[in-house]
Amino acid sequence: MMKKIGIHLTNGIMNWTKISSDKAMVEPVAADKPKDEGSPNVIENEPDIADINQENQTAGGNFETKENYKKNLRISSSNGLELMEDKEAPKGDVLLTDSKTVIRFSPIWKQGLAASAPILLTFAAGLTSGFSAILLPQLEIEAGPIPADEETTSWIASMAALPMAPGCLISGWMFERFGRRTSQFIVCAPLLLGWILTAVANNLTLMLCGRFFTGLCVGLIGPLGPVYIGETSEPKYRGFFLAAISLAIALGIIFAHILGTFISWQWTAVICALFPILNIVLLIFVPESPTWLISKGRIEEGSKVYYWLRGYSDEAKDELKGIIDCRLARDAAPVETWKDKVLYFKSPELIKPLLIMIIFFATCQFAGTNAFAFYSIGIIQKAVDKSIDKYVAMFVMDLLRLIASVVACVICKQYGRRPLCFISGGLTTISMVGLSMFLYLKPENMAWIPLSCLMLYICAISIGLVPLPWMMCGEIFPTKVRGLGSGISSAMAFVCFFIVVKTAPGMMTYLGEVFTFSFYGTVAFFGTIILFFALPETKGKSLQEIEEKFKSKKSNDSKV
Repeated sequence: MMKKIGIHLTNGIMNWTKISSDKAMVEPVAADKPKDEGSPNVIENEPDIADINQENQTAGGNFETKENYKKNLRISSSNGLELMEDKEAPKGDVLLTDSKTVIRFSPIWKQGLAASAPILLTFAAGLTSGFSAILLPQLEIEAGPIPADEETTSWIASMAALPMAPGCLISGWMFERFGRRTSQFIVCAPLLLGWILTAVANNLTLMLCGRFFTGLCVGLIGPLGPVYIGETSEPKYRGFFLAAISLAIALGIIFAHILGTFISWQWTAVICALFPILNIVLLIFVPESPTWLISKGRIEEGSKVYYWLRGYSDEAKDELKGIIDCRLARDAAPVETWKDKVLYFKSPELIKPLLIMIIFFATCQFAGTNAFAFYSIGIIQKAVDKSIDKYVAMFVMDLLRLIASVVACVICKQYGRRPLCFISGGLTTISMVGLSMFLYLKPENMAWIPLSCLMLYICAISIGLVPLPWMMCGEIFPTKVRGLGSGISSAMAFVCFFIVVKTAPGMMTYLGEVFTFSFYGTVAFFGTIILFFALPETKGKSLQEIEEKFKSKKSNDSKV
């Protein structure tokens, strides 16, 4: 009996010893933790964003390793930044270990802070779009040194749209060269200059120059905002933040309309000039895009910013591992020749999304969205009964646009891009065809129909056709050519923007309102049909997953 008890006791001690040793292997010990002289092993406070921004200015990415997850990073003088393999890990495994940093704010708040900077810049873009609607009627009333005939006013309105396409192309090169955050600082300068020139304009030249600079900045922020938000947001929140871009435009339009209704256009321009200054202050507190940092070889710095934004969930670590692996694979690949780069421009991961986005943007613009934004008062006068106050009707439209944009932010997070696109395109078609039929038939005692059609149009186009292409512009292109792809597609959007804004007054004058609104409805219909077969679904997918799907030549585009 005593012998058996001794055997059991010995086995128990051995099992307890084995369990203790296993726990010791799992739990990190002091010797495994990186130490800095004179600093504790565990970081008590999370790194401040000011520290990250200060590190962003340091060239080469040579930074001190302090967090546990950086244990597997080292600087190689010959090959640049590489990932160290843990001695206990299988060969080729990349370890991204947890940090002991105390989390003071949820990742969604940090991602919201990062997204707020491009959203504020987009709000300023909305001010530019809404400004002409209150400027042109005031110029007609003043009869001052700035002419107010139909040809001149169409140039004043469309001058803002003219440089938007070149601005998109410049933006794609700029934010790949200088970074997403730095590029936003750069955009603020010409935007401020444009509003100052507009405010002091006492002749047509100054007015056109002011409109040119503000329009240029709309083009610059066009691809920049969605790309930055797409790279700093996790998939489950990305749709919400990207939809907020459309909300910011709607807020900017209604804000400009309200200001211009109660004060002069000069003071409206002065108030608009304050927002670039506010944006500069806000940019001080947001980080650079981690994807851009990693793409430039600053892997350690990019990882630090990435974890600051996204936290340490398994999903976040898997996505970061994919981004880093993609960067290291490009480093290991042979140096590309010009011929290789040209051939890559023909690759499906660039051509497919580029064609889809061009079709999407063209459908949105030629459905008339900016014609209604730029000439809202004139269109209301032509389409709605004269007994209805045009300014009250304009505010109703603005309020509906705002509400629809808020709704879009919510439903883009809950539902996919494809259903929202088809619902929006279908209702836009119905509203425009209905308005055209009413204006053609002109039935008596039914003045509520055109106003209802306009209200349905604003709601329908604002929940899908307007926000969705800008959302997908920031997520559908591969990292390697994200600047080029988003720049070209946004440039095409603003080419269409300019054509629509420049031709809308002439179409309504010489071709009639019936033809004009029928044309917008027809474009919405056929564009929606094409997108039904071509538009991919990107909801809930990481940027790396979307990129990999487009690389497959046999992939079904409608089910990406």
